[in-house]
Amino acid sequence: MKENILSPTYPESVEEGVIANWKKLEGEMIIQDEVLAEIETDKVVIEVVAANDGVMTKIFKAEGEVVNSGEVIGEYEVGERELIKEKKSKKDETPKIENNEPLISNSVNKFAKDNEIDLSLIKGTGKSGRIIKQDLINYISNNERITKEEVVRETKRIPMSRLRKTVAERLVNVQRETAMLTTFNEVDMTEIMKIREQKGEDFFKKNQIKLGYMGFFVSAAVSALNEYPQVNASIDGEEIVFHGFKDIGVAVSTDRGLTVPIIKDADLLRISDIEKLTLKYSEKARKGKLTIEEMQGGTFTISNGGVFGSLLSTPILNAPQTAILGMHKIQDRPIAVEGKIEIRPMMYLALSYDHRIIDGKEAVSFLVHIKNEIENPANLYKE
Repeated sequence: MKENILSPTYPESVEEGVIANWKKLEGEMIIQDEVLAEIETDKVVIEVVAANDGVMTKIFKAEGEVVNSGEVIGEYEVGERELIKEKKSKKDETPKIENNEPLISNSVNKFAKDNEIDLSLIKGTGKSGRIIKQDLINYISNNERITKEEVVRETKRIPMSRLRKTVAERLVNVQRETAMLTTFNEVDMTEIMKIREQKGEDFFKKNQIKLGYMGFFVSAAVSALNEYPQVNASIDGEEIVFHGFKDIGVAVSTDRGLTVPIIKDADLLRISDIEKLTLKYSEKARKGKLTIEEMQGGTFTISNGGVFGSLLSTPILNAPQTAILGMHKIQDRPIAVEGKIEIRPMMYLALSYDHRIIDGKEAVSFLVHIKNEIENPANLYKE
């Protein structure tokens, strides 16, 4: 019996998707709940799983093609689980060289595949003519074809993913449609580092997660947003929308592009709750497992370029939000403390904001508020 493979039902905010890749090809056996394909929307990647055991018989939508909600994208022949397992186990057996040639170990087979070596060209020196890894290494050494005089300058073109294309369009629109400015400050991280050193072990025992920096910065941002509500606002046409909640987006870089999962009601959470959610969303983002609901909304965003070594940058607004905080690398620098030069762990902060509704004085004051909270973190750490 044949069964259709359907694309998932998309949320209202998603109009269509694109087949990112097929995990199973025609003729391959599948097991119930195996991932058959991945569909990429402008927000998340959605997995299509098998409802039953069977064999793939037809793919109707190729990789790169647009698919609508609930559309038929392929079909498979439903089969018995034990038969599928039996065939799969035979398929996974260690391959042998045809014509009664010696066995090839999995490690040698993998090495040959990784280095694009045709094993039929190799003469084995192992027992009974067995091909060993040293044979492949010798083959590579003796057949080096690329010299300095023969360097090939190649180019490669691949289409932009739907997610990356959407992010690019939004960033360009932000710079074109907003009056974006950036103000900078620096913060002394000494006190937070002391708290992490003093409380880190107990925090881990209690929460099974390390005490990081993001929890402090989200809490500091919440405190500043309470004082400067226009930074938590957005523009809708000719109206300013003031939000009575603090949903903080935390930017996460992935292979597919930038994603911003949202920590909902951050003003109601402790630092431990924020750290757990940050780790959870970061892991899901990198695996492409974030849901639409986990990325919807957001009233303010924090981006940490410091994890990649950035010392200073200008973050771009995440529309329709009107401000974004940029964190950067912590670096020891000499600063003046009560008339004396001391080496302190310092971090540059950047606040990009929409000048249409946030004045320079408010933006600077907002950033100074965050600086003061981070430099005096005892009030933030309430565990």
